[in-house]
This record gives sequence, structure tokens and C-alpha cells, in this order.
Amino acid sequence: MRIPQKFYENRTLDTLVENQTSYTLNNAEMHVFETHQQAEKVALQFKQPILASMLTGKKIMYFEHTQSFDFLPGESLILPGNETMCIDFPEATLQKPTRCLAMAINEDKIKKIADLLNEDMPKIDGNEWCFIDFNFHFTNDVAIHGIIQRLLFLFTEDHPSKDIFADFMLKELIIRILQKENRERCSNAQSSPDDHRLTYVIKYIKENLDQSLSIQHLSDQVHMSESNFYRVFKNELGVSPTDFINDERIKLATRLLHDPHKKIKEVYMECGFNSMSYFTRLFKRKKKASPSEFQRKLTKKKY
Repeated sequence: MRIPQKFYENRTLDTLVENQTSYTLNNAEMHVFETHQQAEKVALQFKQPILASMLTGKKIMYFEHTQSFDFLPGESLILPGNETMCIDFPEATLQKPTRCLAMAINEDKIKKIADLLNEDMPKIDGNEWCFIDFNFHFTNDVAIHGIIQRLLFLFTEDHPSKDIFADFMLKELIIRILQKENRERCSNAQSSPDDHRLTYVIKYIKENLDQSLSIQHLSDQVHMSESNFYRVFKNELGVSPTDFINDERIKLATRLLHDPHKKIKEVYMECGFNSMSYFTRLFKRKKKASPSEFQRKLTKKKY
């Protein structure tokens, strides 16, 4: 569903139904919103770039020129300054409120961090690091989730040095988000080895998950030394090549396990794992269930 332009023109921000608690530091503000009743098409806008992160409940988000989407706990959203969002609260109740935090970050702080990256970790393709100027919806990884929780504590803590602590955390958060966005952009793009080497090698990995994918083999595909390839991959995408390959293999295994007739041995071999025990251990760490338990739960849901 798309929201027509006239909706934004006729809507005012004073229709906000969320209870808001705000905390301010030198380079950021954090607003914690809590909604206790169902509502539709609530409009909200911030002047500065915003990181919104769901804590409990569910929202349905609407933006002009884009499809609506569910916004769930464990997910975050980057919004440029002055971006108007419209929100449905389909599940909010007094007993189970919908809770979300929105953190506004000083744009000068963001620019300094981007400049630091461009100086210390320039991109291989010649493009510059810059903060996201479009709506970016993503699932938090363990590191980003941990930083958000730590910042939530720091903003509410009565400590004389909390501005200093928060600045370190904001720097790490922004860098990790930039790397995550770069990783997802490269994952969804098409490229040749001579055009954008990281985009090409990610495409190559996804198309050859059942094969042996050593660092030497991957670096050869994009005409780079092993050490330089490893460094560039980790700096720009925020994960090592090995971790990225394992993540993609677990994603593939998750899709394959939706077939109740698929044997676990077939799955781990199709995903390129050489060891059943290693596959099981890695899958359980990422999915909180063994492959066989995961498959059984899926089968029960179907029937």
C-alpha cells in the first residue's frame, strides 16, 4: 500500500498518540515511544537523521513512493532528516504496549566519522563513505543490537562521563551500520570483477556455496592478493569472508530445511559444509535450534 501525497499535506504531527520520554546528550537525542492503544496513520518527523529500533510489539510503516512494511522487534530503520513517516499500531494494548526508540544523531558527528573512514579505510572502488540518505530497513546483528542496548542504558544513566562513553558507542554504531548497508548493497547488485570487485565476489560466493571457497580462490577471482582481499572485504563489509560465507550457507540451509523430506546430510552437503558436526554446531548457534529441531518445528506448523 502506498500513501498518496495529499495524505501528508492534510496530516498534522499533533495527532501523535505515543507517550514519549526523551534523553539528551551532546551529540545525540534518544526518544523512547510507548503506545498503549491501537491506532492508524500516525505521522511523525524528525529534523535530524534517525535510527529507529523496535523494542516490543509491531508497527506498520508507510513512506511516500514505497510499499508499506512490518516493523518488528530486532529490526532497525535509518531515516534521513525531515523524512515523514506514517505508522499503524495494530497490536498495541495497555497490557502489551508497542515500544520503539528513535535516536537522532548530530549530522556533524556523522560527517566526522565518515571522513575518518575515508581517510583510514578508503573504499576499493573509489567511492566515498557517507551516511545513508535513504530509508534503510534492516535486521540488527548481534553487535548492533548490543550497542543499541548499551546506548539505551547510557542515555538513562546518571553518570558524569556518559557523553564520553556514548561518543565511543555512536562511532562504532555508525561504522557498523555503514558496513552493513554496504554489504547489503553489494549483495543485491550485479558487477564484473573489473567493475566492482566486492560486488562480483559476493555474487560468486552466493552462486557457488556448494563448492570449496578458500580465501586464495576468492582473491584470485578478483585479481587481488589474499591479504589485501581479506583486509578490504572486512573493512568495507564489516565481516570476514569466512563469516560471510558461513552466514550465506546457513541462510541456504534454512531454505532447504523447509522441505520436510530433505535429509540433514543432503542439506549440509548442498550448502558446502564438509562436516556434519560443524554444520550442526554453527546452525544451532545462529538459529537457536539444531537443523533437525528446526525442520521438525517447520513441519508441525505446516500440518
